[in-house]
Amino acid sequence: MKDSRTYLKNITIPPKKLRFYLKSVKNMSPVSAMEHLLYGHQRATDILYQAVKSAINNAKNTLKVTEDLLKFKAFTIEEGLKLKRYRPGSRGTPKPIMRRKSHIKIILTKTIEDKIEKRVKETDKATRLKPELKVKKNIK
Repeated sequence: MKDSRTYLKNITIPPKKLRFYLKSVKNMSPVSAMEHLLYGHQRATDILYQAVKSAINNAKNTLKVTEDLLKFKAFTIEEGLKLKRYRPGSRGTPKPIMRRKSHIKIILTKTIEDKIEKRVKETDKATRLKPELKVKKNIK
């Protein structure tokens, strides 16, 4: 089964701020996740909205599927590069500042094939579990 992969790298927002909204969106379908992120007022929701939108468009082109049949297989946010800067502190000592960046990784899959495979497995289990009737002949 093919997957559609989307990577957004070196986004100038710390991963901690993105992960806060990832928890609420991860278990939704991609379309409902876009609707949910559309009404957020933080910068992190705008970035995640653009990432999910890009992933859906990539999946449409590569998998040739409509939006409704997609689901998240993986949705992770990882640490990217860190810009190290310094501020002057007391007595002229440098105090470090870390400007963090993040990577977003989204993998989308089709849902129809999963449902069909589950049905096939369920029917296989049902046929294996049926006891065969053994007829005993009473011979007198």
